[in-house]
Amino acid sequence: MTARDLMTLNPATLTVRANIAEAWDLMRELEIRHVPVVDGGTLVGMLSDRDLARVDVARLLMAGGATGLEEELRTPVAKVMSGDVISVDPGTALGEIVDLLIESKVGALPVVESDTRAIVGIVSYIDVLRALQDVLEDEED
Repeated sequence: MTARDLMTLNPATLTVRANIAEAWDLMRELEIRHVPVVDGGTLVGMLSDRDLARVDVARLLMAGGATGLEEELRTPVAKVMSGDVISVDPGTALGEIVDLLIESKVGALPVVESDTRAIVGIVSYIDVLRALQDVLEDEED
């Protein structure tokens, strides 16, 4: 089994010019926790719900009121995303994907074409667990 077999095709992405408010809206609407960030179609970063959790809404409201919060929400995602992205190509084996998720302590890996870094999918720990569940169900039959 490879990333190609597990991945969600054509995942939602954000551009480097998107702001935190847009990211929150997208992630909430699609019920996702990881969003690849692209620039001109090329993967340049990854934004997670943990990155957004660093925005301390209560502190911002106390310090600057609604205006301070509004300013923070206009911050480009490029300033809060992880720029050192670990990615895989469509042919990456499941075992290697599991190793990367565990060693890197990330919840999802973008799947990119090796030559162009164009994003073609995303594999999350949920995708890996679903594959494991399928294997376990097959063993029970």
